[in-house]
Amino acid sequence: MSESEAAAAAKKILEDACRSEPPVRHFPTSFRDETELPAYGPTPPVPQDDRRLVPAWAAGIAVASIGVGAGVTGIGCGAWLVLQGLASVTLDGVLMVTLPFAGAAMVATAIGGAISKARSAVSKTYYEGPVVQNTQINNTSNQRGMFSRTRNDVR
Repeated sequence: MSESEAAAAAKKILEDACRSEPPVRHFPTSFRDETELPAYGPTPPVPQDDRRLVPAWAAGIAVASIGVGAGVTGIGCGAWLVLQGLASVTLDGVLMVTLPFAGAAMVATAIGGAISKARSAVSKTYYEGPVVQNTQINNTSNQRGMFSRTRNDVR
């Protein structure tokens, strides 16, 4: 290839690379009405198809979010009512409300204590046989990374 042919090929490659062409669209993303507008007066309406499809998962999420919002609102209203009631409570009222719970806890503690006393058996065990005392200690240590482990085996 001569120098003039190489220069022509390079020029063609640069022109192709620098050429700004609009991208090829495979499907329309919007509707553009190309009809001429009237010189004065209102513009006549143009019919546009509405074919929006909502996926099932999106509809499900929308319904679930409405349900969660309603549930949280109900819980909030209930908490508000309870807290409004607790704000006007006196000490005598609190003691009267908690008295049955304290009594039930006391009875449960007494029953549990009686059952544990009844279950504990008195037994004396006499051990017979020679006594051996080992004083050898086998010390193994594994140290890897951040954690280490030392194991002492008495034999």
